[in-house]
Amino acid sequence: MVGQERLQLALILSAVHPGIGGVLVRGEKGTAKSTVVRALAQLLPPVVDETGARPARLVELPVGATEDRVVGSLDLERVLRDGEQAFRPGLLAAAHHGVLYVDEVNLLHDHLVDVLLDAAAMGRVHVERDGVSHSHPARFVLVGTMNPEEGELRPQLLDRFGLTVDVAASREVDVRMAVVRRRLDYEADPDAFAARYVDADQVVAERILTARDRLPEVALDNAELRRIAALCASFDVDGMRADLVVARTATAHAAWRGRDRVTEDDVRIAAELALPHRRRRDPFDEPGISEQQLDEAMDAAAAEVDKASGDEEFDGPRGSGDVGDGHRDDEIGVDAGNSDRPAGADYPDERSVGGDPEGQGPDDGPDDDGGPNGGGPDDRGPDGGPDNGGPSGSGGDRSDSSSQDNAGNGARPGPEKLSGTPTSAAKPAPRWEVPGIGEGAPGRRSRARTRTGRTVRPDTDPSTGLHLLGTVFAAAPKQFERGRLSGPLALEAEDLRGAYREGREGNLVVFVVDASGSMAARDRLTAVTGAIVTLLRDAYQRRDKVAVISVRGSEAELVLPPTSSVDIAVRRLAGMRTGGKTPLAAGLQKAREVIAREHVRDPRRRPMLVLLTDGRATGGTDPLPRARAAARLLAAQGHTAMVIDCERGMIRLGLAAELARDLRARYLRLTELTGENVADVVRATGLPVRAA
Repeated sequence: MVGQERLQLALILSAVHPGIGGVLVRGEKGTAKSTVVRALAQLLPPVVDETGARPARLVELPVGATEDRVVGSLDLERVLRDGEQAFRPGLLAAAHHGVLYVDEVNLLHDHLVDVLLDAAAMGRVHVERDGVSHSHPARFVLVGTMNPEEGELRPQLLDRFGLTVDVAASREVDVRMAVVRRRLDYEADPDAFAARYVDADQVVAERILTARDRLPEVALDNAELRRIAALCASFDVDGMRADLVVARTATAHAAWRGRDRVTEDDVRIAAELALPHRRRRDPFDEPGISEQQLDEAMDAAAAEVDKASGDEEFDGPRGSGDVGDGHRDDEIGVDAGNSDRPAGADYPDERSVGGDPEGQGPDDGPDDDGGPNGGGPDDRGPDGGPDNGGPSGSGGDRSDSSSQDNAGNGARPGPEKLSGTPTSAAKPAPRWEVPGIGEGAPGRRSRARTRTGRTVRPDTDPSTGLHLLGTVFAAAPKQFERGRLSGPLALEAEDLRGAYREGREGNLVVFVVDASGSMAARDRLTAVTGAIVTLLRDAYQRRDKVAVISVRGSEAELVLPPTSSVDIAVRRLAGMRTGGKTPLAAGLQKAREVIAREHVRDPRRRPMLVLLTDGRATGGTDPLPRARAAARLLAAQGHTAMVIDCERGMIRLGLAAELARDLRARYLRLTELTGENVADVVRATGLPVRAA
């Protein structure tokens, strides 16, 4: 690998101490996320089981996998053939002592993510279902990759991942050249290319083994434990998981570096990997920790340590058993060395993690002085930011990629993050769903047939999971004709019944926002912005896709194509311009086009339309009749809609209410949605109101 040193380090530390809880890799497409993960399995120690020694496996979990496939289920073949109850292990069992890789983990059903993270943290899988009670070990390195533009994980699930790394392609010309050159060399002769790095790979594999063996002997004394607790408290993270993960990561880093004691440098590196994603409680909070914030927190933690110097009130064990998880039954040790490297110089670069053995290429820079290899005494980017940047991890203006470091991970200080939105300042979004039963796009809004909801009745499709009672009832009337007089139930394939499950789905919410001159009064735009903030938060919580169409001037503009990333929606909303005429008909027509196009891409996701306007259509010829005709056309297609009337003042024309009738839409006044404190919501969220 060229670059991505922070990602390599996070994966290696998780391999050293699986109790860390896995790694979530966030970043833009084409940044070798999958390549790095697949390479990790080759560095893990061999697994010894009942069949003998075998290489560690990389098990990939498809996004569309069912819970039965993941955790295991009743072995139907043996039930039907032998009449005995048996358990068929799933993917978690196959990943034991290896790597479990979930690409696009943000698109995985939330309940499956919970199952994975529980197994990764506990090291075992417990199954109680279909009359089966089973438990088996499942110790693996869990790695999930995702593109934030395709949607975020919920904060509760983000917290369950031990470490998070944000990656992006380097903007350094030399680094990009090296990446392309190596890829071309690999395509020309894969075997010869791989042979160049065999020795370097072996060095890394042996260091991982040595670190695993050293891990139980690494001491985490009271001073560093207090530093960890003070650091987590200063960032106001929820619960105690962050403290445990930082402690485990710091211990693993000390073991990786060949030391027998955790130091302040280990704690700092652990905090940079384990804390940024745990600060995000609201969809409008920017992930990441700036260098200044981390420096201030470390200074405060150091002061706390100094104040309590010599305090021995805590007399717990000093080793990694304080924060361990029982993953010690298979640790193998070899001599590692490298214990005298300077603090922070141990981020795996091409010399320490199997890079170019010949020392060639633009990434063979000077050691530990900010070059492409070393990264400086604290492994920070050239701008002083921690290596947790990328498209969504910096806390600054993430659209400006030119200031990223040569590995693509440098954070950049920027404007205040969009955080601290008071959830009580505005009314919650109204309960709103698409009528009928959908096909189950993952989400939490409208009723839908799903693979994970509550079981309603038996179904003829057994792929949704076995419905035992339905299967028995289907087979019972046929026992006499099958010649059964005694013994087990005579079952055939035609008797199998699946479970018809009903749950919730996410929808496509298309916002059509009137940004014309008639809406340009500052207080009105502030109220409209607050309404969108409320609705976007609701869309985030219910796992919807959102699209934003701006209506102003002479045409309608698709400000935000359909996306699951509410974070991107907020940024686009902040840059939306206002003023001019009101081509409402064009906005409604654009909404029809967006809905039709998205239906081709994602036919299971049903659409919803949200129109925010005062109803005063002024753009084009016969603007109001054309707008009402466009509304009736949308209604004829059966689309669910809501009209939020933004008209204010003593004299009201009621045009938005007429549009709502034409759309057959739910009608709300703006004040019903936003409440009286909407200006506070907008200010706290950081969304400006811009004039044309």
